[in-house]
Amino acid sequence: MIDWLLEPYQYEFMRRALLVLIVTSVVMGVVGAFVVHKGLAFSGDALAHSTLAGVAVAFVAGGSVGFGALVAAVLTSLGIGWTRERARVSADTAIGIVFVAMFSLGLLILSRRTSYTPDLMSFVFGNILGVSSSDVVGSALLAGAVLLFVGAFYRELLLVAYDPAMAATAGVPARLFQYATLVMVALAVVVALKAIGIVLVNAMLLIPVSTASLFFRRLPSIMAAGTLVGLACATVGLHLSYYVGVATSPAIVLTASVVFLGSLAVTSRRGLQPSVPAAEPAAS
Repeated sequence: MIDWLLEPYQYEFMRRALLVLIVTSVVMGVVGAFVVHKGLAFSGDALAHSTLAGVAVAFVAGGSVGFGALVAAVLTSLGIGWTRERARVSADTAIGIVFVAMFSLGLLILSRRTSYTPDLMSFVFGNILGVSSSDVVGSALLAGAVLLFVGAFYRELLLVAYDPAMAATAGVPARLFQYATLVMVALAVVVALKAIGIVLVNAMLLIPVSTASLFFRRLPSIMAAGTLVGLACATVGLHLSYYVGVATSPAIVLTASVVFLGSLAVTSRRGLQPSVPAAEPAAS
């Protein structure tokens, strides 16, 4: 059994893949808890798709596609916040407007390319087995920045997540932290982009945390459990891709989906209700 578990990691590309998946699982567990609680599920999908514009521009210009994705995601997150505030529309409407514009820009640029471009396709469908050492380092640095930010401003983020008006009354710059939350989601998306791909990244942002929310109420517990669920599903999917010969990203997402459905069946049978994250004492 031990040999079966460890055999894939005799190869360096599998070790790199596992490292990126560990980083991705941690970030998705932490940021996903805020996304699910705030009802920002659409934002993860929108930010992932909007990165296509940055990736396409960087590719045509001969620059770093990873950096292009990062710039596009951050600009989109800021654009969503600005549109929601200035146009006085709902969050979903603002997300839809900016997301469609950025995604269309990416498609327009790609339509000028007549040849198949593997580098671009790896961002669309994911290429976890092809991540380089620099990809691992880049993901770790972005993840570290996100986790440091959450650790430093956890109370403020929690207050704004639960009640922006109360946060403003308590002296917290709610508007600033609402923008910061969107940027935080953008960075989390970019961390997972090369590994999981534009098409599936939102699934890993939502499914593990949603599974954890079936069993836990406190946000830190949901973050921790969501991270563990995500890492377990990622590891199983990675092993499936190695032993069965299937695509890694869909294998990971489908594993997470099966775990969620199984957890839902268990909680439904026991008569448990999906948990609503409870406020922390420190935030009161």
